[in-house]
Amino acid sequence: MNNKYVRIFKLIERQVKGLNVPWVTKVSDKDKDPYKVLISCILSLRTKDKTTAEASGRLFAKVSNPGQMLKLSGRDIARLIYPVGFYRNKAKVILSLSKDIIDTYKGKVPSSLEKLLGLKGVGRKTANLVLGLSYGVSSICVDTHVHRISNRLGWVATKKPLETEQELMKIMPEKYWIRLNTVFVAFGQNICLPVSPFCGKCRAKKLCPRKKVERHR
Repeated sequence: MNNKYVRIFKLIERQVKGLNVPWVTKVSDKDKDPYKVLISCILSLRTKDKTTAEASGRLFAKVSNPGQMLKLSGRDIARLIYPVGFYRNKAKVILSLSKDIIDTYKGKVPSSLEKLLGLKGVGRKTANLVLGLSYGVSSICVDTHVHRISNRLGWVATKKPLETEQELMKIMPEKYWIRLNTVFVAFGQNICLPVSPFCGKCRAKKLCPRKKVERHR
């Protein structure tokens, strides 16, 4: 195993200490409730972290499990989670997957990738995040930040998130898989921005080829 990946990852991890971590990570740090992590993931899609945090807070103040969720109407849920992106559709998804969890899994969020992906509205990114944060199952959650930064660092040369996930699993020791998403999201939101990243203040700048970075600060 080439330790350069671990060395760079640790540099980035130390740099993001003290920065805001993704809301979903904060949820899991509190009680690791897989249902809350799952719902927070759904709400976070195409939504800013602050908005996700506020919407999750309002929703979880009313409900904490799929049974309670089914007592709400789609309109009730939509009102509580507004203004997350696609809030009306997400309200329908939340009701549907809550019913599936009760009917198929007796109210318990499944702990396997295959079963999680079988829930309507749950993609690979969400499933891996639930597995890692709630169940401690070694998994790499690849979102836009992980995909972009991994390619920018030259660790991978991939076009799709699934390809990135598969390549990262080859080069990163398993013990780093779960926390890679939390670290790279914080890094991507604050330093390694999509456009004009702050390369000048990045601790890994001497080890980064800056793939496809046209402008930086």
